[in-house]
Amino acid sequence: MRPIAKPKPFYLSIRFWLITVFLVALYAWSITGINFHGISENAGRVTKAILKGLIHPDWGFVYDPEGEDLLRGLLDTVAIAALGTFISAILCIPFGFWAARNIVRNRPANGAGKFVLSFIRTFPELIMAIMFIKAVGPGSFPGVLALGLHSIGMLAKLYSEAIENLDMGPSEALKACGANKLQTLWYAVIPQVLPEFMSFALYRFEINVRSATLLGIVGAGGIGQALIFSLDARNWPRVGIILLGIILTVTIIDLISGFIRKRLV
Repeated sequence: MRPIAKPKPFYLSIRFWLITVFLVALYAWSITGINFHGISENAGRVTKAILKGLIHPDWGFVYDPEGEDLLRGLLDTVAIAALGTFISAILCIPFGFWAARNIVRNRPANGAGKFVLSFIRTFPELIMAIMFIKAVGPGSFPGVLALGLHSIGMLAKLYSEAIENLDMGPSEALKACGANKLQTLWYAVIPQVLPEFMSFALYRFEINVRSATLLGIVGAGGIGQALIFSLDARNWPRVGIILLGIILTVTIIDLISGFIRKRLV
């Protein structure tokens, strides 16, 4: 005989409908909060000009031996992202061990490490770039500082999770043989987590290349400066070639980074 299916508890049905009503009310409130006053009269003309510029990019901006060009801007952007990632990948290692529960077993100390990483991640790269521009002036240097500092919060969090998931068997075996903490860390912990550390650093480098483009808009170097100048001047063909260069650069870096990360992990 088939078992008789038990009816769902009443509170489960009520919970489902309460969540549904809440989501509908939330979306309705969000939509009513949008102030829509219609489409501008010149929206069609501007849209046509943008599309025309994107379809017919300014190929002469790709390389200019006497001034600013696309290749120099993209190279500057990649250099900012690479240096910022390198700085954060090195500096966040002690933070990662500090926030790992299986390394720092004292709860208050471990909680302090996690709080520091959360606090660092609170500030977006754009805000950090603006603050560093005010402190050290415009250029590539504040972009490197902003990406390096912000990446510490995210990379150290990923590092700590990798440390928490490692196999403690080799560490316990070395301790049983009389190894000290430094020897255990060097011979049992680092070899296990190093491939994941490098994989996370490469993944963060991909993200930083995109972020470096945005940082240039506020004056932190890179191709973003040329992009914002072209947007202000409504030079849509130049905007088109810059966007095309950014897409190609990000795609190539993603492919290369993905290939390397597959070999590491």
